[in-house]
Amino acid sequence: MSKTAKMVIDKDFRISKVDERIYGSFIEHLGRAVYDGLYQPGNPLSDEEGFRKDVMEMVKELDVPIIRYPGGNFVSNFFWEDSVGPVADRPKRLELAWRSLEKNEVGLNEFSRWTAKVNSEMMMAVNLGTRGIADACNLLEYCNHPKGTKYSDMRIAHGVEEPHNVKVWCLGNEMDGPWQLGHKTMEEYGRLAEETAKAMKLIDPSIELVSCGSSALDMPTFPKWESKTLECTYDHVDYVSMHQYYGNRNHDSLDFLAQSDDMDEFIRTVIATCDYVKAKKRGRKNINISFDEWNVWFHSNAADDDITNNHPWQVAPPMLEDIYTFEDALLVGLMLITLLKHADRVKIACLAQLVNVIAPIMTETDGGAAWKQTIFYPFMHASKFGRGVVLQPMVSVAKHDTAKHEDVTDVESVAVYNEEKEELTIFAVNRTLDEDILLTTDVRGMEGYQVLEHIVLEESDLKLVNCAGEQRVYPKSVKQSSMDGGMMVSMLHKASWNVIRLGK
Repeated sequence: MSKTAKMVIDKDFRISKVDERIYGSFIEHLGRAVYDGLYQPGNPLSDEEGFRKDVMEMVKELDVPIIRYPGGNFVSNFFWEDSVGPVADRPKRLELAWRSLEKNEVGLNEFSRWTAKVNSEMMMAVNLGTRGIADACNLLEYCNHPKGTKYSDMRIAHGVEEPHNVKVWCLGNEMDGPWQLGHKTMEEYGRLAEETAKAMKLIDPSIELVSCGSSALDMPTFPKWESKTLECTYDHVDYVSMHQYYGNRNHDSLDFLAQSDDMDEFIRTVIATCDYVKAKKRGRKNINISFDEWNVWFHSNAADDDITNNHPWQVAPPMLEDIYTFEDALLVGLMLITLLKHADRVKIACLAQLVNVIAPIMTETDGGAAWKQTIFYPFMHASKFGRGVVLQPMVSVAKHDTAKHEDVTDVESVAVYNEEKEELTIFAVNRTLDEDILLTTDVRGMEGYQVLEHIVLEESDLKLVNCAGEQRVYPKSVKQSSMDGGMMVSMLHKASWNVIRLGK
């Protein structure tokens, strides 16, 4: 007999309207993300500029509104001037973060054109590792100032008449991490970020700025880093960044699927710290969150270490090419639910990354076809159906313990109400491994709504992966939800991602 759970959803139980930028992503000059990923000149699958058309179609299918660029660790030794102007004149550089060779064939202006092709906007990061205030200001002037100055005229001379008008800027990357080039103490970073932010907003007051937060929940300086740095930057920034990756290193799938609870704790602690700084500063604005790196990442670690240590200075080596399992897709779904539950404060989020590097989209190394990883599907569903107002479901469900987590809910869920389309979408993950759950949902507050569709991602083998030419893990439409008098009954199979859509 199946376990049971109950849920109540009402359109008055509002958390917040979803900022569509929560479905952002990330492209770094790392591995095959750019070269051999989104850009392959000479490939019959590429357009006249060398950009892969099949990759672009998949990115458009994900409907990614904002893409962070150019890093990541890469940005902390990024010389932006090398990435603009005539391609033949651009220098090759030793890329120190990943010990690769950067040929600067694709740079700022090319990437801006690519984002336009995929209906997205660019979210730019500035180098506060090996560079500083002046270079950040010069880059902003190049990107956003109309004309009549040194760097705006340089952009025009490079064939880009209209400004890029980049509206979101990251003040460095993971500056709390000892691995970062130009790693700073919290006091050093706070002052540098404050002065950089002040100068950048003099050039363009319309931009939004992201102060660098902690690189992970388990950083030894967390959350003191946020407290100290935001005391400097509070008056000048709009967001603080969060980064987090998870992995099933102990081969414990039940505990792996509980790691989204750690993400929830991380977000709650950052919000509390932001609000503490707001109170201490007698401030009036909330500092919101840009969760601009998140994903599963652990499969490729040994191969990555071998390349960086034993085979350095290659152009676009195959790094961070995690091949994702079905259970990885379940955790990505759980992380998306967690982000949506905090839509009142998480306004930007970037799945890291987009193509080839810990990515939902892969291309074959020989220039063959692009293909979709398992994690492509929950992200696509959330981006497609998760736009509107997030509703807080009132859930009564059993809990279980794992090796490292206590009181883990058997079902995690959230609902998004699209008033314009008169649609309600419930995202739910049954994160038990051996028990189906019969979920009864009271939607009497959504009068006249009926089940449109129940989509599932489920497999008996948690380790199943996709590959080029073979999509073993993909979503299916099922008849597992039925409505009677405003009460919906749904069967959530063990270890499954569920998208239940209702409409008038």
